[in-house]
Amino acid sequence: MKTSSSISLLLSLGILQLSINLLNGQSPPEWDDPRGDSWPASVERVFIPSTADSTFQKAYYFRSALPEPQPLIVSLHTWSGDYNQRDRLVEEIINKNWNYIHPDFRGPNTRPEACGSSLVIADLEDAIQYAIDQGGVDTNAIHIIGASGGGYATLLMYRKSRHPIRSFSAWVPISNLEDWYWSSKSRELKYAGHLEAVTQSDSLTFNAAEARRRSPLFMNTEHPERHQSQLYLYAGIHDGYKGSVPVTQSVHFYNQLVEELGGQPADQVSAGQLVHLLAQRTYQPPQTQPPLFLGDRLIHLRKQFKNLQLTIFEGAHEMVRPVALDHILEP
Repeated sequence: MKTSSSISLLLSLGILQLSINLLNGQSPPEWDDPRGDSWPASVERVFIPSTADSTFQKAYYFRSALPEPQPLIVSLHTWSGDYNQRDRLVEEIINKNWNYIHPDFRGPNTRPEACGSSLVIADLEDAIQYAIDQGGVDTNAIHIIGASGGGYATLLMYRKSRHPIRSFSAWVPISNLEDWYWSSKSRELKYAGHLEAVTQSDSLTFNAAEARRRSPLFMNTEHPERHQSQLYLYAGIHDGYKGSVPVTQSVHFYNQLVEELGGQPADQVSAGQLVHLLAQRTYQPPQTQPPLFLGDRLIHLRKQFKNLQLTIFEGAHEMVRPVALDHILEP
């Protein structure tokens, strides 16, 4: 039975989330710009046969010229984009001479064929296998990274991929499409209409069961070896106020995985901490601890459990590009 204090906390969370939903409803998110751009000449456009439906799915691909096997970076496009969406990480990856692939996975999340479908999972698996088959990939150093809708797809792959992925980096991701639908609808964001199309709903009757079926929060992790992978979750503390995805999307996914991996409540983000984050948009550690930074950004909250890490940083709906690939150099 819930105590009166826990009920009060839940009510406070609900009120705070509603306030977030109503603020800045029309602000365009920086990390969901679907526009394409010219790509470096060294990056090749390739056509990958789908193992799911025998169609050809496109991608941009770069093969390392170094003689020794190099990491493979699988960089995922955002919610409204496709493989043509210019990737802000590509030049850095080319300069490091790592392998790289930027796949299409059924394009923008506006149709049932996209947005976490079985076709999407197959496309991403096929893209990774394509890069491996070209040679030069260190299969112990495959890394998936994405922001916003790309962060959502990163969490899907954490749950579903059969490949031995070394790390998953999900920046400002969506984990619960049902919650995000209502958040987007209350703010009159375009994503509510996208989710209605994906789930074959209408504005009066939303198919919550289908939204949950496509949500990483409600999926099982299908491969036991996945828990040997590193998962990095990043959320800007002002997202949901100055962006389209509340920090609760990252926090709830982290808490869910901690529970699945046998963690205790002390290993999770508590309801009190979450209320503090949402209400004050800051959460300072005890004064006896020095402040932590993500590049030049203050870290408001960092939680770690086994191979999971959650970082709430000073920022909004964004990826901190100067440090986005730093973890790949870790042993």
